[in-house]
Amino acid sequence: QVHVAESGGGLVQAGGSLRLSCLASGSIFSINDMSWYRQAPGKQRDLVARITSGGSTNYADSVKGRFTISRDNAKNTVYLQMINLKPEDTAVYSCAARVTNTARSTTDYWGQGTQVTVSS
Repeated sequence: QVHVAESGGGLVQAGGSLRLSCLASGSIFSINDMSWYRQAPGKQRDLVARITSGGSTNYADSVKGRFTISRDNAKNTVYLQMINLKPEDTAVYSCAARVTNTARSTTDYWGQGTQVTVSS
C-alpha cells in the first residue's frame, strides 16, 4: 500500500508566498515522476509542475518564474515553492507520484489535495 499526502496550503494575500509539501509513504521501491496539479472551481485539473527522479523539471507557462518544484529523494517528498502569488492561483493543489512498489508494480498515486486561496 502506498499513501500520498499534501500539506502547506492556506490563505495568503496577493504577492505572498507558500510552500507545499507532498510525502509518499508505504511499500515503495522507487518513485519516478512527481507532479503538482491544480484545479480551480468549475475548471479542469491542470499540470502545474513536474520533476523527474533525476531532477529535470517542467512548468506550466502561467507559473514559470514564480513556482519552483524540488524533491528530496531520501524523504520521498516533493515541494512546490510559490512566490508572487496571484488570485488566479487559487485552486486545490494535488500531488501525484508515479511509484514502483515493492512488488515491482508501477502506479500513479494521488493525494487528497490542499486548498490554496490567494486574496486580492
